[in-house]
Amino acid sequence: MSESITSAFIRAIPKTDLHVHLDGSLRLATLVEMARASRVRLPSQDPQGLRELVFKGAYASLTEYLAGFALTCAALDRPEHLERAACELGEDALAEGVRYLEVRFAPQLHVRDDLPYAELVRAVCRGLDRAGRAHNGTAAVRSGDDIPFAFGLILCAMRSFGRETSPYFARLLDVLAMAPRRETFAAASLEMARGAVALRDAEGLPVTGFDLAGEEAGFPAGDHRAAYAYAHSHFLRKTVHAGEAYGPESIFQAITDCHANRIGHGTFLFAHERIRDPRIADPARYCEQLAEYIANQRITIEVCLTSNLQTVPSLRAAEDHPAGRMIARNLSVSICTDNRLVSDTTVTTELERVVRLFRPTAAQFRNLVIAGFKGSFYPGTYTEKRAYVRRAIERYERLEGRRAARAAGETPA
Repeated sequence: MSESITSAFIRAIPKTDLHVHLDGSLRLATLVEMARASRVRLPSQDPQGLRELVFKGAYASLTEYLAGFALTCAALDRPEHLERAACELGEDALAEGVRYLEVRFAPQLHVRDDLPYAELVRAVCRGLDRAGRAHNGTAAVRSGDDIPFAFGLILCAMRSFGRETSPYFARLLDVLAMAPRRETFAAASLEMARGAVALRDAEGLPVTGFDLAGEEAGFPAGDHRAAYAYAHSHFLRKTVHAGEAYGPESIFQAITDCHANRIGHGTFLFAHERIRDPRIADPARYCEQLAEYIANQRITIEVCLTSNLQTVPSLRAAEDHPAGRMIARNLSVSICTDNRLVSDTTVTTELERVVRLFRPTAAQFRNLVIAGFKGSFYPGTYTEKRAYVRRAIERYERLEGRRAARAAGETPA
């Protein structure tokens, strides 16, 4: 850890988490309680046992990494469970200094005939709002020493799915049994985009973005053009899981075909050796130009360092992760958790790891933290967002000034 960027400083500063999945971020004790209430069989009824058997923090394969989601999704089978999980996620984020949170949620994984997607989304918003109200009423926020908690909800569609994925997907596959599978996947994402816009516009819910998750290879984001065109034409901001398990072409397609404002992961941005398109004559130059385009357009990359190291076999060591190159090239990078439970991490832990691995300067580290606020899909007007970002910057600078004063042996103001 750099002498100037300490763990205490990282915990104290205002932070964001722009890429965190609700179903990957439950408290283990809560999962045990919810599973018991919903009659979901767990391999252990003890949180420590679940940590040893399922949520290990170190995984042999992507399949092993994903195994826990079957348990969490099954337990999140009712509005009160979703509300509690969202509230606790907000509380856990607030406790480590996160002040702006964007939660990813895939309602189609939970929809049933007696549980429409709108009620699911409302429940998640209620939970996050509960966590925020508790913080925003504190003396520190009222006095201006701290900044308020704000949040947005990003609704996720899936690149692909099977009958076993959820009752909603099973029914859709039955209804569209004669259609090619990729057309069925695209139909589901278009319905999700329409639902996201409707909840934002008709109910005023803080649905601030649309996302596409799932396996990249064989399931290109371009198949979901209609969903992204709908989101784009209704001014809903967009992010795409891209470059996480496929090459740079996936990132380019997310930007061009899906109008992505941000990129989820972007792990293979510089991996010219992974390019498969034979029309790209100079892969190295292609990656260079793609990185420059992303930098110039200030397309924020949501980097999830620990998660990538757990799921991407080609990253043999943490030092291999391209986050250091992204930071050195002044790309807009926001450090995120992806899944707080499954990856056994926090924003503080992720930032500590970045400092330890890549040794950013004080200016680079400041830019890294503030990029999360600037790149957020803030659920207000642009003027309101600017004011909120300014408060975050001022809070950061006050804490940085106090740290510098202590380091110099002075009495901080």
